[in-house]
Amino acid sequence: MPTLSRSMRLALALLFFAAVPLQARAQSTLTLAERLGYAPDAKLLIVHADDIGVSHSVNRASFDALKSGAVSSGSIMVPCPWFPEAAALARENPDLDLGLHLTLTAEWEHYRWDAVLPRDQVPTLHDSLGFLHASGNAMAQVDPAEAEREIRAQVERAIAFGVHPTHLDSHMGTLYARPELFQALLRTGRDYGLPVFLPRAALSAAPGLAERLPSDVILIDRYFMAPPGTQPDELAAFYTKILESLEPGVTELIVHLAYDDAEMQAVTTGQSDYGAAWRQRDYDFVTSAAFRDLLARNDIHLITWREIKNLLPN
Repeated sequence: MPTLSRSMRLALALLFFAAVPLQARAQSTLTLAERLGYAPDAKLLIVHADDIGVSHSVNRASFDALKSGAVSSGSIMVPCPWFPEAAALARENPDLDLGLHLTLTAEWEHYRWDAVLPRDQVPTLHDSLGFLHASGNAMAQVDPAEAEREIRAQVERAIAFGVHPTHLDSHMGTLYARPELFQALLRTGRDYGLPVFLPRAALSAAPGLAERLPSDVILIDRYFMAPPGTQPDELAAFYTKILESLEPGVTELIVHLAYDDAEMQAVTTGQSDYGAAWRQRDYDFVTSAAFRDLLARNDIHLITWREIKNLLPN
């Protein structure tokens, strides 16, 4: 379950990060769309399924949508109990575009997990019960060095399970909460040759920062995600408006897929935002004929993070 403050966390980190000296960013006259082989006015969309690995229900719905082409990308949460199944499905479908949803929180009331590394190696990542913190607010007390060791361990575990990630992003936006965590995310992406989810639109909070990021950082143009509090009868209209007004460039639309079954209802007990019914509605929308028609009518092309990854230097 992402938090309302994902973009706020990113903006806050960037405001502080702007003061950190960095390698000058190489200037290019080509847009990201052009670098990907499209016209500069092309509307390119990554439809991205978050939270793969949380549950069997999420895995089934997400891989069904990925294999059908309803969504073009997804990201896996390595510390979660259903990660082994997600990894097995990734091995069985090596052409699917799958990144890692780097995870420092375990937010559900009765369904928790801990870090990949032993608790005594990353004590500040855990709460008093021995689980990862339930709230992103706890990132203020996390040791950045422990966080970096943990996210690198998550990448290593994914690779050991046969997953070949195409990109990195951050569950609940925690790695954008502090500049030290943001730097750890960028270093990890660089060292593993993986692009990091970073929308250009979020950089407006720190003017001039885009030019001061490392030269190998690739910025997508914007992203959208239905915010907490979106009512059931508003969700389809929210996505429809985005698609009908989509601007040229590379956009990511983040969705959360699962079936509204007994397992997912138990996982998300007490939560309507990003709960079982919400995730079923997301699944129903992106797999619908109406969604495919919206893409076609608005001349929107689905792309993947693998295509972006291929732009990185070898």
